[in-house]
Amino acid sequence: MTTTAKKRLPAVEGWFTTESGDVRLLGTRCSSCGTPYFPRNELACRNPHCTGPKDGSELAEHALSARGRIWSYADSRYKPPAPYVSPDPFVPYTVAAVELDAEKMVVLGQVAPGHTVDDLEVGMEVELTEGVLYEDDEAEYTVWMWRPVQ
Repeated sequence: MTTTAKKRLPAVEGWFTTESGDVRLLGTRCSSCGTPYFPRNELACRNPHCTGPKDGSELAEHALSARGRIWSYADSRYKPPAPYVSPDPFVPYTVAAVELDAEKMVVLGQVAPGHTVDDLEVGMEVELTEGVLYEDDEAEYTVWMWRPVQ
């Protein structure tokens, strides 16, 4: 009997990549003033001090830092509303707000399975990893997650 591995697909298209072998969030950065955005900003730089054009031409795709420090964290003990997709029955998980090293912006994400609020503390260094958000008969749908740096 042969088993076929399920294909892995991003649960949210265009928000992260694993192409280089590393997990990286994909945002944009203003080429005029350097302001980073996540999720992607395609309209115009929103920095009021930016002197660049305001037509979106100054924004380019930018891979954000893969590491940061925990700014805040919590247990998620209730099933979020649609469009969030979760296993049935719902399994609680931990979320962390992480300040990215280079960009100094805070990005929220799930904490990798096996890590609870008891394992975390404010200021702890974490890194991006890829994890399964949910699956169906055809595929595993992945998302970025945070895991403590060992």
